[in-house]
Amino acid sequence: MAIEIRLDVMLARRKISLTELAARVGVSITNLSLLKTGKVKSIRFATLEALCRELRCQPGDLLEHVPESIWLAEATGAGLGESPWTTGTPAHWPAWPSSPPRARR
Repeated sequence: MAIEIRLDVMLARRKISLTELAARVGVSITNLSLLKTGKVKSIRFATLEALCRELRCQPGDLLEHVPESIWLAEATGAGLGESPWTTGTPAHWPAWPSSPPRARR
């Protein structure tokens, strides 16, 4: 997964427990726990909105995109090698193509 969930960070910043957040948002503690540990494949926008409302944050504070090569290296403990994605800052990432590829007819 290249999207990491930072719910634990926001809970610590706001000094709120998972149990209290679950009660405020109306989501079960089990589902929030799964979300917190990254064991979910999706999240409803209504849930994301409720979390942002109660934690007074933006969706980007809860979700972070991690390039696949970095995620794989962290998950497997492998070295990062010479990949251009390994510098860790967007300024050093390779540029996207200036225009999308043309569709074949």
